[in-house]
Amino acid sequence: MADKRDYYEILGISKNASQEEIKKAYRKVAMQFHPDRNPGDKAAEEKFKEAAEAYEVLNDSDKKAQYDRFGHNAFNQGRGGGGFGGGMNMDDIFSQFGDIFGDEGFGSFFGNRGGGRRQSGGRRGSNLRVKIKMNFEEMAKGASKTIKIKKYIKCTTCQGSGAKDKNSVQTCSTCNGNGQVRKVQNTFLGQMQTVGTCPTCNGDGTTITSKCNSCKGEGRVYGEETVTIDIPAGVQEGMQLSVSGKGNIGERGGGFGDLIVQIEEEAHEQLQRDGLNVAFDLYLSFPDAVFGTQVEVPTIDGRAKIKIPPGTQSGKIFRLKGKGFPNVNSYEKGDQLIHVNIWTPQQVSSEEKTMLEKMAGSKNFAPNPEKTEKSFFDKVREMFT
Repeated sequence: MADKRDYYEILGISKNASQEEIKKAYRKVAMQFHPDRNPGDKAAEEKFKEAAEAYEVLNDSDKKAQYDRFGHNAFNQGRGGGGFGGGMNMDDIFSQFGDIFGDEGFGSFFGNRGGGRRQSGGRRGSNLRVKIKMNFEEMAKGASKTIKIKKYIKCTTCQGSGAKDKNSVQTCSTCNGNGQVRKVQNTFLGQMQTVGTCPTCNGDGTTITSKCNSCKGEGRVYGEETVTIDIPAGVQEGMQLSVSGKGNIGERGGGFGDLIVQIEEEAHEQLQRDGLNVAFDLYLSFPDAVFGTQVEVPTIDGRAKIKIPPGTQSGKIFRLKGKGFPNVNSYEKGDQLIHVNIWTPQQVSSEEKTMLEKMAGSKNFAPNPEKTEKSFFDKVREMFT
C-alpha cells in the first residue's frame, strides 16, 4: 500500500492554519477535483476523496490534535466500521461537507440529478467519548477491546425515516425538495443571492405528515451497540483515538458521529513507566552484592534472568535493551532499566552485630569509590539518552 500524503500538504496549508483557512483550502481543492468538473477522471476522484479525508481530520479539533502528534498512525488500524478515521465514500463526503461547495451548481451527488442540491439525509450525529483501561502488556503489544456503548441507533420500525409509513412523507413545499432556499437581497453593491438550509425541513427536502410511534419522528432511538476496537501497540496514558462512524446516529438518516477513545493506564505492581522505558527497583542483600548472584526480574511480557557481578554497588543501573514499550508512530522501542538498591537490615541479632563489628574495621569495608565510577547525576542523564 502506498504511503499516505500529509494532510496539510494535500490542502496546501500550514499546521497553524485557522479553522476558516482549513475550510477555504478544502473548498479550493475540492472544487478543482470535483467529479462534476472531471467526469470519468478516476485520478481526480481519488484526489477529491483524499482532500475530503484530510478535511475530515483537520476540521475536527480532537482528530487534528491526534494527527499532529502521531500522524497517520493515529487512524490506520483499519478503515470504515471500526477502524480509525478515513474510509470515506462519495455519499459520506456530500452528506457531511456538501454545504462547503456553496452555490456552484453541483448537484449530481446530492440525490437529485435534476439540478437541485438536496442533501442526502439529516444532520450528522454527535461524537461519543469512552475510557478504556489497559495494562502494560496490552499497551506494549496492542489489544482488541470489545465494549458495549449506550448510544442513539437507527429506529428499526421506520428504518430511520421518522415516518409512520412511506405514505407519511411528502416533498417539502418551502424548498420543493432541494433542501435549500435562495434569498435575494438588495445592497449598495447591487443584488446579492445567498443559499441556506431550508428552515422547514432542515435540509432533508421532505416533511413528515405522520410520525413513527417508536421514535416520535426522530428516526433514531436510544439503545446499545457492541463495538470491537483494535488499539495499536505503544499507546500511552491520556492518548485519544478516533473510531470513525461509531458515535451517535443523526436524526432522520443523518450520518454517524465518531467514537473518541481515551486510554487509561492500569498501574503495574512492580514496574513503572517512563515514556518508552520501563523502570524496576531491584533490592539485593549485602552478601549477594559482595559475592554476585543471578536474579529474576519482572518484565512487561514475563520474567528475565540477569547476572549480578561481584562488588555491585547500590545505585547501579542495568539496562535490558528493547524490553520497554514500542513507539506508536515509529519502529523505536524503549528499554527496561533496573536500579540496584543494597538492602540494609533494620534489625540484627547479637551474633550478627558481633560479626558486623569485626568487619567494620576491615579496610575492604571502607568506602573507596573508583574515579571511573559514575556519579548519581551521570547515571540519571544516561537513563534518558
